[in-house]
Amino acid sequence: MATNKHATIRYHALDRCFGNHGRKFFMEDLIKACNEAIYEFSGIEDGVKRRQVFDDITFMESEQGWSIPLVRIKDGRKVYYRYSDKSFSIGNKGINPSEAEQLKETLSILSRFKGMPQFEWIEEIQIRLEDTFKLKGNAISIVGFEQNPYLKGLNHFTELFNAIQNQQALFIEYQGFKQKEPSSIIFHPWYLKQYNNRWFLFGFNDGYKALSNLAIDRIMSIDNSEEKYIQNKDIDFDDFFEDVVGVSTNPVGSTENVLIKVSSDVWPYIESKPIHGSQKIKNKANEYTEIELDVQVNHELIALLFSYMDAVEILEPAALREKFKTISKSIFKRYK
Repeated sequence: MATNKHATIRYHALDRCFGNHGRKFFMEDLIKACNEAIYEFSGIEDGVKRRQVFDDITFMESEQGWSIPLVRIKDGRKVYYRYSDKSFSIGNKGINPSEAEQLKETLSILSRFKGMPQFEWIEEIQIRLEDTFKLKGNAISIVGFEQNPYLKGLNHFTELFNAIQNQQALFIEYQGFKQKEPSSIIFHPWYLKQYNNRWFLFGFNDGYKALSNLAIDRIMSIDNSEEKYIQNKDIDFDDFFEDVVGVSTNPVGSTENVLIKVSSDVWPYIESKPIHGSQKIKNKANEYTEIELDVQVNHELIALLFSYMDAVEILEPAALREKFKTISKSIFKRYK
């Protein structure tokens, strides 16, 4: 593997170009993409040359690299480059031995910060990387992180991620949970979010002329659309999800003050793993603790609260308490 400066940045810049089937990338475009990626990362105008990009492509196509499925397509006297497999990305191919060595060195440096304030995350990510990439030579996994390998639609993830990166509108065949037949959607992807081991795609839906979200396990097929991509200019998704549990949001909806009585048996668990970031203690007694949340009331919040069964009681708002009564009566009838 070439060890020259900024090689990894170039490989990933080329990978994004090859995976973008929405435009043609000629050699001049590839050189420009590499230079822009390096400048964005370091502020240095590296001046990548034509020969360097050819060498990078040769490495990426080799077994020592990622064996990329690259095709060269003639367009007049010029040639443009793209992956024959639209879903391919070097990010899905794991890492090669040289990258593993570089990652080991990086982890070694990061380990010096373990135990210091504000660096608590390093230990977890180090364990995750060492286990995922077998950096300690273990033949089997010894740490289990929460995931759902059987979730449908994960094969779409790379294509959706690349579409967001490349600002590519998509033609999506989608079948919602309540739909008997799939529907066709022109969708402008903006953001991917995981909740409860499922992935959701947020973006502008041409049919609704508004923001909507799609569960990627309900996506049947994806193709590039010729529609001009509509950019996200207004939504900061970190702020967007600040007031919710899960992914169901009302952009113009206000939060509600939710008052909950938690039994003393369950309180230590909820105290250590808050229901929402706004959680605070309202009142504390020997047998229970009253907490309040400032959140939007949505399906995910209701489902989460019901998971605690009779260990929690909704006190306010009245409408949410009434909803819990209705659902509880329905459950009781089923088990009568």
